[in-house]
Amino acid sequence: MIPYSAPVADMRFVLNRVVGIDRIAALPGYEAASPDLVDTILDEAAKFAAGVLAPINHIGDHEGSVFENGEVRQPESFRQAYQQYVEAGWNSVPFDPEFGGQGLPWALAFAVQEMWQAASMSFGLCPMLNQGAVDLLTSHGSPGQKATYLSKMISGEWSGSMDLTEPQAGSDLGTVRCKAVQDGDVYRVTGQKIFITYGDHDLAENIIHLVLARLPDAPAGSRGISLFIVPKFLVNPDGSPGERNDVRCTGIEHKLGIKASPTAVLSYGDNGGAIGFIVGEPNRGLEYMFAMMNNARLSVGLQGVAIAERAYQQARDYAKIRVQSRDLRTPKKPPVTIINHPDVRRMLLTMKAQAEAGRILAYDAAAAFDLAQRHPDEATRTAAQLRLELLTPIVKGWCTDMGCEVASIGIQVHGGMGFIEETGAAQHYRDARIAPIYEGTNGIQANDLVFRKLGRDQGAAVQAFLVETRAVAAELAGRPGDDLAAIARGLTAGLIVLEQATEWLVETLKPDPVAVAAGAAHYLRMFGLVAGGAGLARAALAADEDLRQRGADAGFLTGKLLTARFFADHLLPQAAGLLTPIVNGHQTVMALTEEQF
Repeated sequence: MIPYSAPVADMRFVLNRVVGIDRIAALPGYEAASPDLVDTILDEAAKFAAGVLAPINHIGDHEGSVFENGEVRQPESFRQAYQQYVEAGWNSVPFDPEFGGQGLPWALAFAVQEMWQAASMSFGLCPMLNQGAVDLLTSHGSPGQKATYLSKMISGEWSGSMDLTEPQAGSDLGTVRCKAVQDGDVYRVTGQKIFITYGDHDLAENIIHLVLARLPDAPAGSRGISLFIVPKFLVNPDGSPGERNDVRCTGIEHKLGIKASPTAVLSYGDNGGAIGFIVGEPNRGLEYMFAMMNNARLSVGLQGVAIAERAYQQARDYAKIRVQSRDLRTPKKPPVTIINHPDVRRMLLTMKAQAEAGRILAYDAAAAFDLAQRHPDEATRTAAQLRLELLTPIVKGWCTDMGCEVASIGIQVHGGMGFIEETGAAQHYRDARIAPIYEGTNGIQANDLVFRKLGRDQGAAVQAFLVETRAVAAELAGRPGDDLAAIARGLTAGLIVLEQATEWLVETLKPDPVAVAAGAAHYLRMFGLVAGGAGLARAALAADEDLRQRGADAGFLTGKLLTARFFADHLLPQAAGLLTPIVNGHQTVMALTEEQF
């Protein structure tokens, strides 16, 4: 089992030289995010991820979560790690200091969260869901609800869960049947939820369920859903956990991966109704829940990046020690380590380039969130919000698909040993495979991208991205150097086909939505490739500038240039191949009758 080491140098480079953490730290409320503090947090988080979380990853996969006597029990190593996590204050990084948070940027919090997810995705899911719950209550909770729940959730003493799915209501939440009936100042919630990540566990002393349910007089569909806080333990006046609420776990799922992340079936109201507290106004629950869902979608995309990084590190280190076959350059000499073979190099670079591109995409989205929340200029906030909304389905969709691809390549690099569980390579693939499914399948993300994000402004947000990225390509082309010129050519070609695809989709949205839906997944992949290439191109510009400075780390910086060129030469050309499926693919997608399948 090869250990995990957080890529702090690359994280720091992306934050400082690509995303621009200095402009984020200058926003009102982020004054504490000094360069020294940012560096310290990254270094200390890397130590915690490598020393505490990474060693329990395989243990969690082997032992898993256990359901006994109506309760969920986590591995002992997870309980110990979580206690250390809470005591160190890691849960509080991006949250409001009024409730015990550190008030630091989400862009920094995403870098830290990547380390948790890479070290142990099963562990990282608990703080990830809690993070979204805190964000939701911060935005939509009443003053009393904030006072009751936020400080304990921000500290991590209590955790939060997102209770949406029911047996008949997966992605179509308009069919939710869970009911809530008013009983004085509270509501009695009854029904069942399934697939609830960390819906029950023994890491935190209380679980704050955020539950979608329907009032008796609610209109049909998604407009008739309300949101309720349903704590596992009711809260005493002094803030301590009190009486057990009428919500019970009736079982947990047996899964392909993330086996130490309990996926619970929850039953509400077996003994009269679980006590719930409505959030905001009736029938606006789904609207409020999107604060948590969009936070989770970005975090799930970040999981794709994290797993890709973990799988890459393991494959890279294995390739450096596995001796197999002779070097084509020196065929008369003894066999060499497999990292010397061109095809293995191709696989490793494919892993490395995509992981680094995904990191930039995810951190960019987090920076857009910071700007949208805190920039003093309204126009800047609006532009950042539009960019965030555009990036969200791309980060969630492209990065999670990429995570699966990279984890699969990691197994291939290991050869037959990759198929053996003891190496750990297979676990990364099994863990990664859930990410394209949950928080809205990637097909749903693709539909969101074309129908909502393109449809609402006729592609104006995409045009803003194209204009910005053309400027990057032009700057690359204007500098000397073969690598920069090649990156500029590849990026320009990608921008051309992305613009063509966008124009066709915008023109076709209203007259033929089925045709648009048939090509939506291809468009999301195309956009991810171009956006990933654009991020690496910005990194190449920064690396080229830094190489001109005295004392530059030439090895690291030339690696950035070559990685960006590899992406431009090997991966960006795939975008052009997606144009035909986008504009013509519908002709066959819907052609067969059901009987012909």
